[in-house]
Amino acid sequence: MELLTNFSLWASIAAIFFAQFVKVPIQYIATRRFDWSLLTSTGGMPSSHSAAVTALSTGVALEAGMGSAIFAISAVFAIITMFDATGVRRQAGEQAIVLNQLVNDFHKFVDEAKGWQNKPEQVKRKELKELLGHKPIEVFFGGITGVVLTLIIHSLVH
Repeated sequence: MELLTNFSLWASIAAIFFAQFVKVPIQYIATRRFDWSLLTSTGGMPSSHSAAVTALSTGVALEAGMGSAIFAISAVFAIITMFDATGVRRQAGEQAIVLNQLVNDFHKFVDEAKGWQNKPEQVKRKELKELLGHKPIEVFFGGITGVVLTLIIHSLVH
């Protein structure tokens, strides 16, 4: 039953859902089209990973204090997670863009070489996922989302 009253856990989960949900209207404002797949995808504005870990750290700070060992653990975990989102995962996404372009160029060359330019494409290719990581601004706003949402929830339940 303690799990059901773990404020930091529920604040983190709420931050994930909020950040994932808010991606849809933000994308709509930017492109004027709804993309409901953003609800379950990685990447985009704001970073739900950053929102989750900052919500966790904020919740721990509010419940256990900033001088506690558990806050130190959650803060370091948050820093590593956000660094990874803008570093390794972002670079993997950039590489996926290049690889997808190479695959497209190769298939175009093969099609033209065999005289298939007049035929419809019969084989669909599964592309690598390009939206893996985050731009620093996405991580920043994900972090702000986690902190602000946790402070609001804390003021409502305590």
